[in-house]
Order: sequence, then structure tokens, then C-alpha cells
Amino acid sequence: MTANKKFSQTGATASAALECPTNPPQRILAVEDDADIRSLNTESLTESGYHVDAAENGAAAWQALNAKRYDLLITDNHMPVVTGLELIKKLRAEEMTLPVILMSGTLPEEELEQHPWLQIQATLLKPYTLAELFKTVKEVLGATSDVREQNAPSANWQNQPSVGRLQV
Repeated sequence: MTANKKFSQTGATASAALECPTNPPQRILAVEDDADIRSLNTESLTESGYHVDAAENGAAAWQALNAKRYDLLITDNHMPVVTGLELIKKLRAEEMTLPVILMSGTLPEEELEQHPWLQIQATLLKPYTLAELFKTVKEVLGATSDVREQNAPSANWQNQPSVGRLQV
């Protein structure tokens, strides 16, 4: 091992940020009322190459969601002021299609079954490992970018014939 390699608290090298295939970094809003968990999640995801903002509750998260664009929302459920589910309901009521990962010590399965329109992409049951967090984030963001690529126009879209064009 060389003396100039830096290690994070998770044991990953500082070059882990280079392993994130996205350019520019994808933006994540991490919402957690427990300061230690919020800090660990934020620092770990940042070291993995993501741009991460943190909020301490659903009300602060709602303000952030209305101020900036994010690629992913990771939210705890049991929080004071506005819960994770209340935050997601507000998000969907405003027709924001942001992918969501819901974290909780006990998942509100009955409420999730009653409200499939909340469109939660993944859940993490606490306590979870950082490896589980990273895997879930990569899967959700990967699925989101796959949909974007399928819906994106091809490189030569201007030269392709139009299908179903109205003739006047």
C-alpha cells in the first residue's frame, strides 16, 4: 500500500469516487432525522461519486426538492414534522416523478399496499449495511437511466422519417 492513499471510515479508498460511472455526478437528497445515520449515508454516497444533499426531516426535504433538481430521493419514514410517506405523497401529488428509496425500521406494508401510486422504487429495512445501500442506489439509478435512454431520441433523429405526422 502506498503512503498517499486515503481511506474513509468505510474502508474504501478515496479513489472510490472515480468508480461512479456517471458524469456529471447524480444528485441525491438523503432525508434522515438521526444525525449519525444522515452523516454516514451522506459521506459514504459522496465518497462513491454522488452529489448528496441532506435534510433532517420531511419539511426540510420538501424545501430542498422545490429548490433543486435531484435524481433520487432516499428518505427515512419515521421522522418528526413530516414523515417519509407524507413527503412521498406530497411529491406524487405535485406529479414529481423522482425515484424514491424508503428506509425504515418497520416498513408500513399495509399503507404501501393501499397506495401503490406512491411508486416507491425500493425499500431498505433498518439496520442495513452500506453495501445494501450502495447496491440499492445503483439499481434504482440504473433502472432510471435505462428508462431515460429508451425514451431519448436517437443521435440522428432529425434525419429519420416521421411516423404519424399530420398532413395539412
